[in-house]
Amino acid sequence: MSQTLLLLVVLATTALAYQLGRSRAVRTAGGPTGIKSLHSLPAYYGWYVAIWVGLPALVVLLAWIGLEDQVITLLLVQGLPPEMTAGLSEGRLGLLVNDIKNLATGGITSGDATPAVQAAAERYRRWQGIADAAQWALVLAIALGGLTFAWRRLSPAFRARNRVESTLLGILILFSSIAILTTLGIVLSVLFESILFFQRVPWTEFFFGTQWSPQIALRADQVGASGAFGAVPLFTGTLLISAIAMVIAVPIGLLSAIYLSEYASLRLRSWSKPALEVLAGIPTVVYGFFAALTVAPFMRELGESMGLDVASESALAAGAVMGIMIIPFVSSLSDDVINAVPQSLRDGSYALGATQAETIKRVILPAALPGIVGGILLAISRAIGETMIVVMAAGLAANLTANPLESVTTVTVQIVTLLTGDQEFDSAKTLAAFALGLTLFAVTLTLNVIALHIVRKYREQYE
Repeated sequence: MSQTLLLLVVLATTALAYQLGRSRAVRTAGGPTGIKSLHSLPAYYGWYVAIWVGLPALVVLLAWIGLEDQVITLLLVQGLPPEMTAGLSEGRLGLLVNDIKNLATGGITSGDATPAVQAAAERYRRWQGIADAAQWALVLAIALGGLTFAWRRLSPAFRARNRVESTLLGILILFSSIAILTTLGIVLSVLFESILFFQRVPWTEFFFGTQWSPQIALRADQVGASGAFGAVPLFTGTLLISAIAMVIAVPIGLLSAIYLSEYASLRLRSWSKPALEVLAGIPTVVYGFFAALTVAPFMRELGESMGLDVASESALAAGAVMGIMIIPFVSSLSDDVINAVPQSLRDGSYALGATQAETIKRVILPAALPGIVGGILLAISRAIGETMIVVMAAGLAANLTANPLESVTTVTVQIVTLLTGDQEFDSAKTLAAFALGLTLFAVTLTLNVIALHIVRKYREQYE
């Protein structure tokens, strides 16, 4: 609560600093009639003062919030009597510290509080109060110091616009670098673990093996199978379910986009398009429940009435529900691309005597085809990365089959399965999840690159 209030105070002080800097610039220039003598607009002087007040204070506040608990916890542990911490494991020590904090804040402890624990809680409460007071004093002092520094530099000849724009440019570079470095860190972390996996399992077995059974011994005293890490059944199941999903999503989504953009009235479009896009906002776990409780039993009963043997968890059920989920992606992207085709092309086609259907077939769709193909490839990437629907509707069995009526599994499902529970991250079973993740990342990245290439190469430029 104290930190939230301090944050609001800093923001209010920053807004006040902006008004003060702007007013100072106007007064220095001799009122509104002398604004032309300023190097920059008055707003830039206000932003300059606001940046010097708010930015350093916010940086210190965020750093304090991130380090305060760690520092106080370290002081708390160092102040405990040696007999309390002797022989305690890291987990037991963490439980003791948590009890002390709960006792200090009025929470529930795991047992009766001893006098030593009560004394430690009192010290923690005292240090917390000192830290809050010091936090307020330091942050407000930095804000006041920034205000004083910026206030003294204001003059009509001061290049406020240059300073503000260079600061904003640095902030943009910083945040874009964070995004890029985060992506690089994710890729490298997966890559290094995958290299460790391929040092234990040959890559030829992983990419070309047809048996997937990563149940190996986790400890030296356990007896288990040697494990099989042939990922072809996983790739086959992923492609099968994705293909079923796209068979459903592409025709329905594309035809919906054509109808909404070319045939539907404005009134119908105003409510039907949002209603269609509601499908994109439904959580995937809800789709999973729908597939497991409704679609899968319906398909099994329908198959039995036709004399077919349909598994209770089948690729057809998962792919059908996944296709329903992806319809808004295909429909929205296709609708935007079709609407981007200039009206002049439609008018020219009608002027030559073409019907509306002929115009759509021979003019609009060819012009919008690159964008439509790009949207479909992005939808395929979305289908390949889906997990919950497959877990609940297709099962966990790694079957090498092309029969949509049987149970299959996908790459994402196996990643979840391998990393669930207590695992040792130096075993081939756990490292296999990183190899699957790297493969999935490479496939989706390739699809995205192909989609962008198609859009850029075949995109039509209209004036």
